[in-house]
Amino acid sequence: MSAATTARSDVALARFAERVGVHGPVTVVGGRTRWEVGGPVDPRARDVSPPTGVGEFIPAEMTVRVNAGTTVAELQAVVGEAGQRVVMAGPAGSTVGGTLAVGHSGLDRLGAGPLREVLLEATYISAEGRVVRVGGPTVKNVSGYDLCRVLVGSLGTIGFLGEVIMRTTPQPETSGWWSGSGEPTEIRARLHWPMSVLWDGTTTWVQLAGYEADVSAESAILEREGLRSVKGPPTLPPHRWSLAPSELTGHDFGGRFVAEIGVGTVHAERPAPHRPADAVLTRLHRRLRATFDPTGRLNPGRTVPGVDPGEPDASSDQRQSSEPESTRPEPTRPEPTQPEPTQPESRGPESS
Repeated sequence: MSAATTARSDVALARFAERVGVHGPVTVVGGRTRWEVGGPVDPRARDVSPPTGVGEFIPAEMTVRVNAGTTVAELQAVVGEAGQRVVMAGPAGSTVGGTLAVGHSGLDRLGAGPLREVLLEATYISAEGRVVRVGGPTVKNVSGYDLCRVLVGSLGTIGFLGEVIMRTTPQPETSGWWSGSGEPTEIRARLHWPMSVLWDGTTTWVQLAGYEADVSAESAILEREGLRSVKGPPTLPPHRWSLAPSELTGHDFGGRFVAEIGVGTVHAERPAPHRPADAVLTRLHRRLRATFDPTGRLNPGRTVPGVDPGEPDASSDQRQSSEPESTRPEPTRPEPTQPEPTQPESRGPESS
């Protein structure tokens, strides 16, 4: 990154940190497209917004540096000019930081991988109002445990994202959807690399993407199974359930549903019933929040579904209908502390 770009980034992050401050409840606001996820924030909390804009895109390295307040649409437009994309999706108006904080992967999660995999480096504002950088700007960053994964799906309860570096991938030569009445798991088994397999109990949808020759060969398999080309996926019900793939068969969703085969996400008409949080995950979650935000000033009132012991009954609202995919993190270890007076700190929980 050029010196001028670095200076602009440092100034924007410093101003964001100043707005977050060091005292009192505070909440970070993006596009408000999924504001209900995690429950209501304490009304006494001050609103702050992260910086916006794409800082640096290096097509040859397939990485992009972007401020958290930038919309997903703007980000995709910038990298799309070079024939690339970021594996990230959200409602119209959703921001990069908000999408990462919620942690929901797109419908192509089966083939493209989970959302947390795209995040290489994150610069966030801590509960003490400090600029903290975790992760690394290269795809082959392997030092230490990955604190970036903890930030994805944390709903802004351990830090407010200010700037991120994400990996990009080439846009596929072609893509399309097919639909029919075939059995979804059998169809998936016949395909080499489907991007998505959806099922609503009677109809199966399949998304293929990649090189023209590969998609043509795979689509021929689908057509032999009775599936035909369609314009896109079905309309999804509003609530998200999180189930092990093996739990799908015979499950009563209380109405219309669309399941992501091989993933464990189900979109249903009604909210998921409350399930007790796993005791081990709850203990880990409490330790993380106590370490990163000991006074509870970041997004007070927000609960992370599936791991937060304070989570309300899931039947009360859409916000409790899913658990972010990153709420099952591997054990994390802070990266080495390398403080520099003129640069954002690189530190982990023990120095929070």
